[in-house]
Amino acid sequence: MATALEERAAALERLRSETFDLMVVGAGIIGARVALEAALTGARVALVEARDFGGATSSASSKLVHGGLRYLQLYDFALVREAHRERRMLQERLAPHLVRPLTFLLPVFRGAPHGAPTVAAGMLTYAALSGFRHSSISMVGASGARQLVPSLRTERLVAAAVFQDAQTHDSRLVLATVAAAKRAGAVVANHLPITGLETAGGRLAAGCAGDLLIRSRAVVNAAGPWVDQVRRLEDPAAEPMARLSKGVHVVLDLPAEHWGAALTTPLPGGRVTFAAPWEGMLLLGTTDTEYSGDPGLVRAEPEEVRTVLGEAAVALPAQVLARDRVRYSFAGLRVLPRGGGSTARTHREELMETGPAGMVSVAGGKLTTHRQIAVRVLRRLEAFRGARPTSDPLPGAGPLPPRPASVPPETWSHLTHLYGTEVLEVLGGGDGTPIHPSGPDVWAQVEYAVDREWALTVEDVLRRRTTVEVRGLATPEVRQAVAATLGERGVFKTVDES
Repeated sequence: MATALEERAAALERLRSETFDLMVVGAGIIGARVALEAALTGARVALVEARDFGGATSSASSKLVHGGLRYLQLYDFALVREAHRERRMLQERLAPHLVRPLTFLLPVFRGAPHGAPTVAAGMLTYAALSGFRHSSISMVGASGARQLVPSLRTERLVAAAVFQDAQTHDSRLVLATVAAAKRAGAVVANHLPITGLETAGGRLAAGCAGDLLIRSRAVVNAAGPWVDQVRRLEDPAAEPMARLSKGVHVVLDLPAEHWGAALTTPLPGGRVTFAAPWEGMLLLGTTDTEYSGDPGLVRAEPEEVRTVLGEAAVALPAQVLARDRVRYSFAGLRVLPRGGGSTARTHREELMETGPAGMVSVAGGKLTTHRQIAVRVLRRLEAFRGARPTSDPLPGAGPLPPRPASVPPETWSHLTHLYGTEVLEVLGGGDGTPIHPSGPDVWAQVEYAVDREWALTVEDVLRRRTTVEVRGLATPEVRQAVAATLGERGVFKTVDES
């Protein structure tokens, strides 16, 4: 098997020497899916990412695959219906190991934005838009609500709605999509920023990555928060098409009592706060505020963490939200249409525009509907007018192999969630020792991340290939040990750590 460095050298040589039908700039979930859908048509595809695959918004989402209950308030019924269909497709066929059902509890408190009858009617509409598939609904009282969420504050509780959605590990979903694109024939490369675009006959013909010229007949710009920067490579006078909204999330210890549901609580102004069991922890979110800074510098600031904890306190007691229970916090950027008004009230459909030299730029939309967005992007290009969404399972989907006796059940459960049917490839010949004694990730994942999953920095490994960083376990000692593994394979110094 070729080493990671040999694989990267071969990919760069192909980018240098071949002419592609499509170059996709940006490998978040949408860019990765555009590359996959195009490659499955037999097209020659290049997928290039300036940072890491899924390194921005697509690894900083709310981890939800859902119909979008709050979009009912915006009357986005078509979006909710489409999102329900895509949720089912991801759960049932595309990535059932990564996208798993999640029960939600929506409490109705006295003085809440919506009363119990309105919430019940909304639940019925939500379920109807799903075709009543994987969408059972009910209304319960305080006792039933506490059975699902034992930590719930019930002193002002009038009733609670129970409904079904799903959640995922967003970084791993991107990686599975990139892997599928590569297996379909796409050339993929991360940590390779496009610094210029060249035209021939008034049409885009190549992208420049330093001294590397990538020739392509068509270009899709899926650079997420950097979408306008890439557009200006095509047209320096291009007016911005997007504005950015910042979403902050906080990861805490999960209370000892079993949570049978996630919690979502409406807030004034059309927003909601949620608290969801995720990877054995409690994930809280999220803020929704205008952001005008450098997308590469977005961070969860202390006051924003306090905001998230404060909003969660509407439904949860102080002991659950104590500051010393916080393990990690992160921030992501949503790409929204430009215009006035609150970002929370802005519609979530994707933005799409074709530039003067033919580049199709896309940004925004929902993680849940990324497959449909990708096909709508491709249909903007002459060579892909007849594109239709494919439903081939992603790598890892399928019946799981039996657990080896040497692998503890909790480790097996964790690894099969992240890797599905490919779990034995991860463990094969690798070190099953935990990366950190308090977490489920093992050293075999580090080796697999470098050798098979394009990890080139410590951050790539700990933040997106494993769950070490989001668990608050990326200690200096762990980081040094991972850096040593990267160094042994010669890849640590190929890019600057970001």
